[in-house]
Amino acid sequence: MNATTHHAEQIFRKHGGLLRTAEALAAGIHPRVLYRMRDEGLVERVSRGLYRWAALPPLGEPDLVAVAARVPKGVICLISALAFHEMTTQIPHEVHVAVTRDAAIPRIKSPPVRVFRFSTGSYASGIENHLIDGVNVAIYSVAKTVADCFKFRNTVGIDVAIEAMRRAMDGGKVKPVEIEEYARVCRVDRIVTPYLEALL
Repeated sequence: MNATTHHAEQIFRKHGGLLRTAEALAAGIHPRVLYRMRDEGLVERVSRGLYRWAALPPLGEPDLVAVAARVPKGVICLISALAFHEMTTQIPHEVHVAVTRDAAIPRIKSPPVRVFRFSTGSYASGIENHLIDGVNVAIYSVAKTVADCFKFRNTVGIDVAIEAMRRAMDGGKVKPVEIEEYARVCRVDRIVTPYLEALL
């Protein structure tokens, strides 16, 4: 490994092994060096414009990590958040990510992404930060995600929302008052309350 490549490796490792192209260039990695390392298998392309040092252990959640890196202000939501928290039997075929209503819509071809626009209050509530594969990933909490699923019940299905609520309550992951709190933030408390009462 020559000095240029070694320097590039140090930059990648300093950033947890994952860099967007713009970040790599800003940190001092020349485009020719980056693409040569890709061709030699030293770095791998996770998604368009996102590279990872190949010698690191395989990613456990590559799709979530890729979206978190490409959409820094996005928050993993709905079915993707339910799957992360193991609160659904649904298998996500795309990554659900929340952004504010005035945010630019990211263009990501891989992995498949579905963007949801949240109001300011709803977007800012219930965010948890999880370190996944060395990357900080913002994901809504279980209680917030349950409320969000009722908010977007016409998109994800009311059965998914009910299943998530039941699993959250049965597993002791949340208290009813937490779901009620986020249901008020999402303005679906009148819809959520009867289902909560039925499970108590």
